[in-house]
Amino acid sequence: MRDTGAFIADAYRLGAGPWTMTPVTRGALGQIWKLSGNDTAWAVKELLFEKDEPDVSAESALRDAAETLGISAPRLLSDRGGAHVVRLPEGSWAKLYDWVDGTAADPSDPEILSWCGRTLALLHQAGEGAGGTPSGWYEECPQDGDWAGLLERVGRAGMPWAERLERFVATTAADLGHHVSPSDPGDVVTSHLDMRPHNVLVGADGPVLLDWDNAGPVSAERELARALYVWSGGEDLDTEAARRVVRAYRETGGRAVVTGPGAFSMLFATTLNYVYVQAECAVDPTVTAEQRAFASRETAALLGCSPQPATVLRLTEAVEAEAYR
Repeated sequence: MRDTGAFIADAYRLGAGPWTMTPVTRGALGQIWKLSGNDTAWAVKELLFEKDEPDVSAESALRDAAETLGISAPRLLSDRGGAHVVRLPEGSWAKLYDWVDGTAADPSDPEILSWCGRTLALLHQAGEGAGGTPSGWYEECPQDGDWAGLLERVGRAGMPWAERLERFVATTAADLGHHVSPSDPGDVVTSHLDMRPHNVLVGADGPVLLDWDNAGPVSAERELARALYVWSGGEDLDTEAARRVVRAYRETGGRAVVTGPGAFSMLFATTLNYVYVQAECAVDPTVTAEQRAFASRETAALLGCSPQPATVLRLTEAVEAEAYR
């Protein structure tokens, strides 16, 4: 990736180099690279599935607004023409960020849990008065006909997890799908939409929130509910961790209250949609073998750890008293 590194360095006026690109991690939407040269380092996010130029206006605006409230996040850099994305020679789109040194956030650390609650409250304050409707990714889920077609394709491909997916569709998908519905327009804010431990690094100056790609309109209650689930252990629920997040959220002025299973509609919708698109990608002959392999691993992993209605009911009961303190 040396030529690509030189291309990005030129586009962003980083200097002559030499520049090298080192792969760091692969996510659902893209590949993260470390661009190194001139005793500096930058983070490059290559977007693997964007065919058209991505709109990063919501990401940029929310990140800048959040910074004024004390939320630490890497800058999204502009190229020499003022654009926040560049088209790479390979044809994919990429964004350039500050490189962040740090360790993965530990969701069992009480201070990190309090930081999570405070940060989510500040994000909701920064995004108040949002217009627009949340994406269907957060408000809808595959229907019976969608699943039936997918099961047929997966079965023909002979995927090793085909029978597990069939059981998932008949049980978990049916149960979770009953709780997926459109949100109340009066509860919508602009927010991060993917606040989980994987997207937080703890550096010398404290936690840094990464991965703002999904920023946009969302129900504040539903984003809080999803955050509570993922930061309190998921199916290995730690109710005290959830209470700590809610306590910090309320003390910082967060207004959302988790009222019942319906609050977890976003969690359920994103789970079902992610299983569907990854299973679909795993049998898609038009993507690369590497992308199919990644999608297959993701599908197999999620089939064994999806949220359950009984767990979120326990979670709701655990945080209910904290919400009204």
